Amino acid sequence: MAEVSIKGALRSEFGKGASRRIRRDGSVPAVIYGHGEKPIHISLPAREVGVAIKTSNVLLNVDLGEKQELVLPKSIVRDPLKGTLEHIDLIIVRRGERVIVHVPVHAHGKYDPEGILEHVHNTIEVEVDVTAIPASLDLDIEGLMAGDSKTASEVTLPAGVILKSDPKMTVIHLSVRVAFEEVVAVAATPAEGEADATAADPAEGAPAEESKEK
Repeated sequence: MAEVSIKGALRSEFGKGASRRIRRDGSVPAVIYGHGEKPIHISLPAREVGVAIKTSNVLLNVDLGEKQELVLPKSIVRDPLKGTLEHIDLIIVRRGERVIVHVPVHAHGKYDPEGILEHVHNTIEVEVDVTAIPASLDLDIEGLMAGDSKTASEVTLPAGVILKSDPKMTVIHLSVRVAFEEVVAVAATPAEGEADATAADPAEGAPAEESKEK
């Protein structure tokens, strides 16, 4: 379980203008809340927190000078075009308590090469001690045949980790590869007799033979 110490600063200005100034100065607006405490509006160094949250469910020990708060990232907002951090919501946690989080699942093992591997769900929900959240969970797909699936109940869970997702939820599915038959269109060639008959037909719109009757 990753735990990162990071220094934060209390915010006294709010609104879009203040948030833009904070981001321009190399920081990210954030809010700390939970455990019945009044929300704390802070700013965090963008580069440091950006590196920290690359780890799933990273535990942050935020130093606010007079006190420290142990928090988990709850919601992360990024600029849709630039991908830069816009805002972070942080939830207060206490050492020794259990939390419910989503943890990434990594599949390993050789499977039927005739199939196409589909990650139906990249994470599963588990209950775990807040200081023992695994960075990822393993799912053995050794020998998986095309058309078969692996469910949440088959994910390997470390001691103390309890599955909260539906045990029957499909995590990995090995689809059957569909073979496409190439169809080549060939223009039909008229038979010899048909070709002669076609040549003998008068052209469309040609004048009819003049009648000899008077």
